[in-house]
Amino acid sequence: MKRCFMALIILFSAGLYAVNVYSYDKISFGTYTSAQFRDYWYNHGAEISRFNLHQMRYGEIHQGDAVLVFVTEEMNPAIQVKADNPGPENIPVLKLNAVRKFFTGIYPYSIMTSIFSPVDIQKYPLPLKISLSTQEWCGNVYTQMNLQNAEYRVRLHSYFEKEGDRDFKVKKYMPEDAVWNIIRIAPQDLPQGEFLMIPGTAYARLVHRPLEPQKAVAELEPDKEKSLEGNPLVRYELNLPGEQRTLRIFFEKDFPYRIQKWEESYPGLAGTAAKDLTTRAVRTHTIMDAYWQHHRNKDRELLKKLGLSAREMGSD
Repeated sequence: MKRCFMALIILFSAGLYAVNVYSYDKISFGTYTSAQFRDYWYNHGAEISRFNLHQMRYGEIHQGDAVLVFVTEEMNPAIQVKADNPGPENIPVLKLNAVRKFFTGIYPYSIMTSIFSPVDIQKYPLPLKISLSTQEWCGNVYTQMNLQNAEYRVRLHSYFEKEGDRDFKVKKYMPEDAVWNIIRIAPQDLPQGEFLMIPGTAYARLVHRPLEPQKAVAELEPDKEKSLEGNPLVRYELNLPGEQRTLRIFFEKDFPYRIQKWEESYPGLAGTAAKDLTTRAVRTHTIMDAYWQHHRNKDRELLKKLGLSAREMGSD
């Protein structure tokens, strides 16, 4: 693998600290102008994509649906919520609402992760906020991470005694959840090589792992497959060896860098000698739509364009 090595020397008050940084030149991404970015992300509502989901849980694979909703909005940085009014202090963000719905036996799971990443990724390289909510018949769990200077403040509420309720801080290493929005804004800035990363909030919840930074190894590779639209794909592979876990995200090489599919592999029953299982999600439909304007019964027709049903739990 061809790569260029650069040594950065960072001066701290305690002395000198050397950091090894690798720049990889395997992939040459298609560029975009500010006008193209604005037209795609600000003039057509949200990008909504439906994925055929095969979700690993309890040592088995369960079929369901995943939906990724990418949309731009203004964030009030003082309290890190959507701004009610425009203002110069607001920060434009790309928000991802990632939804997964599937059944395990008789009861349903619903998982939603929200990631708020500033559009100016050079000035703000990390998400300002990440939240996760999960619901199933045993109870619900909520996690929220807010960037505060050199740390993320993490609040965890859970029906499990050992997990909730907690309020703690984690050093601001790259969150795994951040990579989904980096792909859409600046895929050349995806972390590569070996580094420390905060595991994904959904993964940490499903396997009951703490949100603590750990070793990660990642690389970008060209892929032979095409997107739903027939465009070339790139594969981002992220390994967390301490978790025996691999995440692969396949996305378009050129703007708007749509995500075509992802795969996530780790032991099917955490903490046991069970074989690895793989969650897979493949994009089947994409529309651009101002969905917040379409909340009437007549608007359910739009679900057909996404390959979704108006009822989650229909009966025969």
